[in-house]
Amino acid sequence: MALPQSRSFPRIVRDAGILHGEPVIEGTRASVRAVVLALQYEGSLDEVAQHFPHVERSALQEALAFYEAHRAEIDEYIRAHQDSVQPGFRQSTA
Repeated sequence: MALPQSRSFPRIVRDAGILHGEPVIEGTRASVRAVVLALQYEGSLDEVAQHFPHVERSALQEALAFYEAHRAEIDEYIRAHQDSVQPGFRQSTA
């Protein structure tokens, strides 16, 4: 069951059936958490976009803006999933 969308972030959605309601980019399983981690590891939006070729750059930017507005919530998702960091990302030195 889809939960209401935010007017400020229309492409960020929550659906209890997708990642247990974690915020994702609409039409994908790309979570805000994954986008944030990719940016932390890769260091630039251009490199993040390479990991999400099916997602428009503007949607990635919206996910990052959602993170800025909901940092505590997303940081909690990151902490809760620390053991499942996706391989393939390298830690940014930037």
